[in-house]
Amino acid sequence: MRIGELAARAGTTTRTLRYYESRGLLAARRTGNGYRSYDEADLRLLQQIRTLQDFGFELEETRPFVDCLRAGHPAGDTCPASLAVYRRKLAELDALIGELGVVRAQVGAELARAEVMAAAEVPGGPEPRCELSPEATGEPRSEGMTR
Repeated sequence: MRIGELAARAGTTTRTLRYYESRGLLAARRTGNGYRSYDEADLRLLQQIRTLQDFGFELEETRPFVDCLRAGHPAGDTCPASLAVYRRKLAELDALIGELGVVRAQVGAELARAEVMAAAEVPGGPEPRCELSPEATGEPRSEGMTR
């Protein structure tokens, strides 16, 4: 198949395919008239790359999976290098989840503090200004209003 058909079947663009080719992730064969030519194996490579990128993998992190497929394995994630990338990504995700847990606890504590303050009446404190005053809106004061 030609580059346009492969791009359509893979749900990507020809520009992306050329970029993958420049990075050595996709190898195009050339026909007699110079057109790029691809086969079903190339489609499998692209599907593997796209799936991993959907999971948040960087493009370079997909290389071991591509190499595994190119080596003739039925799946790109059965080689030791691919498994190592999965392990690194899981460790990275676990760390991010931990960091988000800390931030969530801080935001929850701030919310609880703010709710207590909002519910409490502060004696002698300024009245909350929840509505716009005529001065703030630029409207003239009514005759019955005094300063």
